[in-house]
Amino acid sequence: MKKLLLTIGILSMGASALFAQKYMTRTGKATFDATTSTSPEKIAGKNNEVAGLLNAGTGEIVFQMQIKAFKFEKQLMEEHFNEKYLESDKYTKSDFKGKINNLAEINFSKDGNYKTTVTGKMTMHGNTADMTIPGTITVEGKKVKLSAKFKVKLADHKIVVPALVGDKVAQEAEVTFDAEMTQQ
Repeated sequence: MKKLLLTIGILSMGASALFAQKYMTRTGKATFDATTSTSPEKIAGKNNEVAGLLNAGTGEIVFQMQIKAFKFEKQLMEEHFNEKYLESDKYTKSDFKGKINNLAEINFSKDGNYKTTVTGKMTMHGNTADMTIPGTITVEGKKVKLSAKFKVKLADHKIVVPALVGDKVAQEAEVTFDAEMTQQ
């Protein structure tokens, strides 16, 4: 009898894992803008190679990006970003691991737009900070689109802006994130 209950339990766990909705992307987009009102040029970069995984059953979400994948309008700005600010040879990637706060309000089997917040930890420049990010989840058939706009304090990740350029580079970067994920 114990063996039968154990077998049923194992099969039930396997079946629930089998039917869990998981979504994935390797082409998410992240932009940041650290331009101040007194900056003579835009301090902004874009990364089109963000990888991510969303487990719709648990609400767990993970995103990762290579720092060197950020592209800038000016090559010199990109070099400064990688060498002086993010030190991308030493800290090669950034990631976010979190969980959807209002998972019960999101129906992944019904098309629609769902406002949400995700709470988790962002690691960048070798430092981890707690984050709560507001965003939208759009369900369209077997695809899920995630979008968010939020601010990141550079000091939370020990990214130092030298006083010499303090009037040009903001202490908080505005981040815009968009990802279209397909069901796996």
